[in-house]
Amino acid sequence: MNKVGIIGWPIEHSLSPAMHNAAFAALGMTDWYYDKMAIPPDIVGLSLRELRDHGYIGINVTVPHKEAVLRYVRADERAQLIGAANTIDFRTNIATNTDVIGLMDDLAAHGIDVEDRNVIVLGAGGAARAAVYGLAEAGANLAIVNRTLEKAERLIEELRVDAMPMTLDKAARGKVHLIVNCTSVGMHPNVDATPWDEAIPFPKGVTLYDMVYRPAVTKLMRQVEAAGGRAIGGLGMLVRQGAAAFTIWTGKEAPVDVMFQALRDELEKP
Repeated sequence: MNKVGIIGWPIEHSLSPAMHNAAFAALGMTDWYYDKMAIPPDIVGLSLRELRDHGYIGINVTVPHKEAVLRYVRADERAQLIGAANTIDFRTNIATNTDVIGLMDDLAAHGIDVEDRNVIVLGAGGAARAAVYGLAEAGANLAIVNRTLEKAERLIEELRVDAMPMTLDKAARGKVHLIVNCTSVGMHPNVDATPWDEAIPFPKGVTLYDMVYRPAVTKLMRQVEAAGGRAIGGLGMLVRQGAAAFTIWTGKEAPVDVMFQALRDELEKP
């Protein structure tokens, strides 16, 4: 049996097993299995060694371990710069960050080109670091909005990207093509929350990419659509970062449509 899985603390909420096991079934890969493992923060290093010794091909990593695992693996350049890894291949002990691929591939799938476009990134945490890395690499003009500008400044310095830390009021003035919400504000169960100050108008004709995927339509997405903009939820990013990990482990192209459907089915469960 070829075993892969995901570690986190807690891990009960993870939809990755449904997505990957549906992909294995669709491709007739009956000797592959994906599970989830709750690993406390104080035994991350030991757990990685145990999983490797027990025959796991690789794992995904979710909060709060994405930074901690870097001490125990060979991080590729992307994971090193972002300061976080979400995919490890135990055969090589190389860790990477497929969140970048997930976001950029999903933007492309929606016909969004960011080269030379003005983009506001909301947040300066781990998800924002992945987004800023990918967007900067693709040639976007970036403004980073965070509750503390110092954290946004530190992100820019550490990633070595050309971006500006800004207040939301300043960033929203002028022409903005894309807003990427990298915060968890508005995620279930806090569905009435929004990271956007309702006193600040949305830039005209803007597109929003909200990394939150539960609920499928967030308050922020409704705000943007009410202002005449376009809103996209984060389910596609989840699928496409998983698809990238799938390919790393198996060498096969992931059945993205199957993975999408598996996640939709899971999200519709009461």
